[in-house]
Amino acid sequence: MELQVGDVAPDFTAKDQDGKEIKLSAFKGKKVIMYFYPKDDTPGCTAQACNLRDNYDVLLQKGYVVLGVSVDSEKSHLKFIKKFNLPFPLIADTEHAIVEKYGVWVEKSMYGRTYMGTARTTFVLDEDGVITEIIEKVDTKDHTDQILHQTE
Repeated sequence: MELQVGDVAPDFTAKDQDGKEIKLSAFKGKKVIMYFYPKDDTPGCTAQACNLRDNYDVLLQKGYVVLGVSVDSEKSHLKFIKKFNLPFPLIADTEHAIVEKYGVWVEKSMYGRTYMGTARTTFVLDEDGVITEIIEKVDTKDHTDQILHQTE
């Protein structure tokens, strides 16, 4: 089942970098930017996280909550947040439950070998938890502009 614009985003409960439980439905009433990324502290993922960090105040002013999701551990997320001073929570989906629910756990290939990994994808949700935008071709260095221009 592939999620589409207009669908209600599947709810989930998972832990963030501090081991704190995060439930998507708890953000009802707020707009949510939920970005899925392959791996902490790699060049593309760092560029994307830092772009969102650098524009975080603008996103907050526009009423957004930012949630990052990857299959890395809480410990890995904490290190990534501290290293780059990220102001938003990163959700540890070590069991792949969320990436599977959102259809972003896919077969990838590099250097002729195939493997399973996270497709870099961003879901923008409205205050009711409905998907208003799905960004699959993410510009890691300019992701905030991509989000804001898509939603205006």
